[in-house]
Amino acid sequence: MDLILWRHAEAEEGGVNLPDAKRRLTARGDKQAHEMAKWLKPRLPKKTRILVSPASSTQQTAHVLALPFEVEPKIGFGADTADLIAAASWPEHSGAVLLVGHQPTLGRLAALLLAGSEADWSVKKGAVWWFSRRSREGRDQTVLRAVMNPEMLR
Repeated sequence: MDLILWRHAEAEEGGVNLPDAKRRLTARGDKQAHEMAKWLKPRLPKKTRILVSPASSTQQTAHVLALPFEVEPKIGFGADTADLIAAASWPEHSGAVLLVGHQPTLGRLAALLLAGSEADWSVKKGAVWWFSRRSREGRDQTVLRAVMNPEMLR
């Protein structure tokens, strides 16, 4: 199984008049999303299941892929790593799953997958962390295949 984590690109500042769920991408965020989508789309396995938080910023980020996606409330604001793992069916799902979500949960999930416990790891805005699950010598392993952020693509 492949599990791909994509943090939404840069969004407007939130506040009392603009709740997090309504924040839209900035012009810079839109550019970040397009740069990452250009890198990501040709590499995605066919039939990748794409799950996106209900927030505007995540949906805008995913939209630039021009691929069908499902809005999944379980990975929205307030989700924890267990919610993301359940939504993705990690590691049982037989194909690839792309989660488009938020910090700090994506960073905590990355830490859990690689280090075996949650920690507050930083996933940059618009970045992708790509994990694979494999068996070697009778043992299951999680492999970090790629970490890419928009600034690396310029």
